[in-house]
Amino acid sequence: MIQRALAVGVIAGLAVGLAMAALQHVTTTPLILAAEVYETAAEHSHAGEAATEEQAWAPAEGLERTIATSVATSAAATGYALMLLALMLLAGEPIEPLRGLAWGACAFAATGLATSLGLAPELPGSAAGDLLSRQIWWIATVALTGAGLFALLRMEAPLAKLIGAALIIAPHLVGAPQPAAPMSTVPAELAARFTATSLAMHALTWILLGAMIGFVWRWLADKDAAVQAGAPT
Repeated sequence: MIQRALAVGVIAGLAVGLAMAALQHVTTTPLILAAEVYETAAEHSHAGEAATEEQAWAPAEGLERTIATSVATSAAATGYALMLLALMLLAGEPIEPLRGLAWGACAFAATGLATSLGLAPELPGSAAGDLLSRQIWWIATVALTGAGLFALLRMEAPLAKLIGAALIIAPHLVGAPQPAAPMSTVPAELAARFTATSLAMHALTWILLGAMIGFVWRWLADKDAAVQAGAPT
């Protein structure tokens, strides 16, 4: 079971990750590159400041950056696939394409939709609050939303559903950490376009991962059954 789960997670994650990396190349990446132009211009406008700052390593533009982005996207998708499959197994969920797709949609609701209500996807140069505070709020929102959705969709008791709804609402009552001054070098139109595109890509990633997990799991199960059926007794 463990070996099959690992194989399913890796196969599904790499397949979806590579597909999403190709889509990112023509959707979000051009927006990020455009935002970096504005960010660089703003840095250079501070006389002498940009010249004295030590620049962190970054992949060179072109093929090196494309490869680095593709590797990172594929690795992240593989991690997502393994986590999603682990949660489905712990919940006793049948591993099949339609069920996987539903779980993928719920994963997007928790990690993308709910979190974006307080912390929208950001381009380089966007105004942002304290990093640690944002990370804590994001993780708490994902955990509470996931638990709330599980209570709403998998539990029958009215009290459990009420608690689930409260869990989903709770992080938004607290509110996400916001920047002290909403200053940004990125034009509002570009930022809005990036947010919408990123959320669409995020949703597609989780939905494809869920469906692919179901397909690969069924394929490996059928393959194991065929091997066992043909084994000598």
